[in-house]
Amino acid sequence: MQRRLNCWEYKKCGREPGGSRVSELGVCPATVEKRLDGIHGGKNAGRACWVVAGTFCGGQVQGTFAQKYKNCEKCDFYQLVKREEYPEFKLSSVLLKMLKEG
Repeated sequence: MQRRLNCWEYKKCGREPGGSRVSELGVCPATVEKRLDGIHGGKNAGRACWVVAGTFCGGQVQGTFAQKYKNCEKCDFYQLVKREEYPEFKLSSVLLKMLKEG
């Protein structure tokens, strides 16, 4: 199976640890969220970023899942993961539960 891209690789945001924009924008929480490591073949929450608060999308830091999910559903990376992982795509409610139980 081909290696799947994480969100920071796909979006080239530079917010991964050691990334080019960390000093300006901080480390993205999706890059270090270990409770979702391996989901959809990603590192940490790299392929489930839409359930992690504080990710950087559309030029600004996003809030909670409830605040950001409508934007995430339209995101090209979210759509890519959904296509690549079908029919094994994990619903956001399952991922949120994993974070809470984590």
